[in-house]
Amino acid sequence: MNLRSLFPILDSISNYNSDTFKSDLSAGLTVGVMLIPQGMAYAMIAGLPPIYGLYASLVPIFIYALMGTSRQLAVGPVAMVSLLTASSIALIAEQGSDQYILLAITLAFMVGAIQFLLGVFRLGFLVNFLSHPVISGFTSAAALIIGFSQLKHLLGIDIPRSHHVHEIIMNAASQIQETNIYAFLIGIGGIAIILFLKKNYKAFPAQLAAVVFGIGAVWSLSLVDKGVSIVADIPAGLPSFSSPSFSMDIWSSLTASALAIALVSFMESIAVAKAIQAKHKDYKLDANQELLALGMANLVGSFFKSYPVTGGFSRTAVNDQAGAKTTVASILSVMLIVVSLFFLTPLFYYLPKAILASIIMVAVYGLIDFKEASHLWHSDKRDFVMLMVSFIATLLLGIEQGIATGVILSLVMMIFRTSRPHLAILGKIPESNIYRNIKRFDDLENREDLLIIRFDSELYFANVQYFRDRIESLAVQKGAALKYIILSSESINNVDSSAVHMLKDLMEDLEKDGITLIFVSMIGPVRDIMKKTGLFESLGSQRFYLSIQDAVDAIDSGSLDDTKYDKYVFQTDV
Repeated sequence: MNLRSLFPILDSISNYNSDTFKSDLSAGLTVGVMLIPQGMAYAMIAGLPPIYGLYASLVPIFIYALMGTSRQLAVGPVAMVSLLTASSIALIAEQGSDQYILLAITLAFMVGAIQFLLGVFRLGFLVNFLSHPVISGFTSAAALIIGFSQLKHLLGIDIPRSHHVHEIIMNAASQIQETNIYAFLIGIGGIAIILFLKKNYKAFPAQLAAVVFGIGAVWSLSLVDKGVSIVADIPAGLPSFSSPSFSMDIWSSLTASALAIALVSFMESIAVAKAIQAKHKDYKLDANQELLALGMANLVGSFFKSYPVTGGFSRTAVNDQAGAKTTVASILSVMLIVVSLFFLTPLFYYLPKAILASIIMVAVYGLIDFKEASHLWHSDKRDFVMLMVSFIATLLLGIEQGIATGVILSLVMMIFRTSRPHLAILGKIPESNIYRNIKRFDDLENREDLLIIRFDSELYFANVQYFRDRIESLAVQKGAALKYIILSSESINNVDSSAVHMLKDLMEDLEKDGITLIFVSMIGPVRDIMKKTGLFESLGSQRFYLSIQDAVDAIDSGSLDDTKYDKYVFQTDV
């Protein structure tokens, strides 16, 4: 691996100029301003003091800027990973305690180690086991959980922490009469300001405006004396060096959560990175390098008081819209955070938690995927069910259980679909040598003595019985006139040992009924397997043809023993 592939920033700045710097500077400052209140808000979701949101916006972002292949991806604290962090630690330690903070830092180290190893061994494909409907359902449910979890700050009441929406709503309803009207009005005002500015002045830092409004209201009206909860003292300066825990007891309790966060956060990051890269097309994304970059960002960040981070949707979109050309923009965002930590933390003393709640609520609302649910309802009911099961499981059972349910559901559906793949009965288009699915066209020729089928999957242990049952059932439907079954094999990309045994048994049973099974259009890798297993030799040349029409012509001419293109039919890749 050369230096440029390990540090893609070297390639992106090879032709750096003043115009690119101006674009990066504009984007970096814009995202930095956005990241300050957002980072503090997301730290609250994670159950950490707000300052840890800023700590997580330093070293991880800088490391990703050096190693990431996306030039616009904005890495840092995000709502989803913050919620997963909280759900992972809440049952082990008291929120906000030193032990809780140590566990969050340790979790960042473990997530980083998992992602880095996945990148080293080029295992980025593992995220494919989380299907899009499952992720959409899980994300939408998590967004609702995050949003409702902020009711305690928006209403100014003490609601026990929970990751079950129904519990949060019931507790909020039982204490609604205790609502702090000042906190509520500030929170609603913050939501209104953010929504108004986002709609009418997209380039303006809406979250920062809400922060200024909240601080001004609390300070000028002395609302602390009226029960409005504020951030209060925020430590100034850079985070000191810290070390994650290397206790095996802690690691064993966090391993499952770390694996879930590593995969979910990478999926979120690579999804938004791909969406942005598709707009530019002047560089290439490397999924495994992204894993390395995110892994190192979390690994190194854990030694500087960072909790798990990943690429975020909203900040990445802003970064792109603000003109980011390279990851230098992210480095400039880090510099703004550094300045804030040294000089601006006293300004956040009167920042009301209701404003942070309003920032979170507006941000997570965009994660609720109404369009995908509607689209799947009209286009794919099976995927719609997967989405809804994942959604309901996350709401009712909790975050980790929702992820586990989604993974299991994805695997079950994958196995189900490959175990019962599409099988088409083909007929001939009149006056041609072309064969198509008889269910799609009414005028196809479908002879009584021939059954022509196409199997659209590999043949392996999970679907061999389905394949055999379908062949035998269709043969019975054809009746006594059936003499030949032609298997169009171009869609069969693999045959395992179970399938080889099944084919031998099937052909023997069909022969007893006077039916000959013929293979056509078999691809090279499958021919290799047929050769190695001895199936070619035992069956003979009359079983294999280049095309359906070749087989039909041989049948009609009574010359099945003469293979017209032996060289092309039997040549394997060995």
